[in-house]
Amino acid sequence: MTTPDPEGLLAEQLLRLTRRVHRIQKHHLEQRGLGITPAQSRLLRTLAHYGSPPRMADLAERLEVVPRAVTTLVDGLEAGGRVRRVADPTNRRVTRIELTEAGRTALEELRAARRSAAREILAPLTDEQREVLGDLLDTLVDGATAGHC
Repeated sequence: MTTPDPEGLLAEQLLRLTRRVHRIQKHHLEQRGLGITPAQSRLLRTLAHYGSPPRMADLAERLEVVPRAVTTLVDGLEAGGRVRRVADPTNRRVTRIELTEAGRTALEELRAARRSAAREILAPLTDEQREVLGDLLDTLVDGATAGHC
């Protein structure tokens, strides 16, 4: 007879939830017809957090990907008019990436899609359960930033 593994079960539940969240968010994105991949969405959200246009290397570091991956994402978003490459005003060898107006509009659509996905995912929970889940998720997120991986 095997003993139950509560941590293994929790790990599996977290992985299944993560996959479900990703799948539902992707579905909501596709419904809006933005033509933006989840990775491009993440890059747009990251760009929005900078006070001034970052370098591609800054984006790669923040996204924890190789610079070539950022180049590919930027190429796709630039082709859609959502970002543009601009010269650094102090160093002409450096290229920075900035959101365009179309990029800001896309971000609003992306936020709406994420809210729709969240409503769908959280629908089975009561307000009290949502509050408890929020507290638990805060604890897990804060624990990860404190160096517990």
